[in-house]
Parts: sequence; structure tokens; C-alpha cells
Amino acid sequence: MAESEDAGAIRHVTERLMKAHPQLDAGLVRRSVQTAYEELRYARVRTYLPVLMERRAKDLLPPDDQTERHS
Repeated sequence: MAESEDAGAIRHVTERLMKAHPQLDAGLVRRSVQTAYEELRYARVRTYLPVLMERRAKDLLPPDDQTERHS
């Protein structure tokens, strides 16, 4: 059974964010990605869905302990 493109994008974004933020709870990361997907799931242009999901999910996550300097 092949996974849908959306499911693949969700999995990929979740893995990237978990690697980028290993200090965060995996469940929290998964929920933020799922919330981002739910907000964007009806977008007409699907090409940029993974990028937009990742950006939105990052916004939903708590800030790092002042390790990000590009605000």
C-alpha cells in the first residue's frame, strides 16, 4: 500500500522538525505538524504544502532557549 502524498509530506516534515529540535517532545512536534496540515489541507496549489506546513508547525512550537537569532 502506497502512502498518499500528504501523508508522506506530514511524515517528512515531522522527521525534519524532530531532528532540528531534539529537545522537544515528539508528540508535541507531531501535533504541531498535524495542526499545520489541517490549516493548509485545502490549499489549491499543493507544490509548496510541505514548506508551508513546516513553517507553520515551527510557529506552533515553543521557542528554543535563545538559540535562534533570526527573529
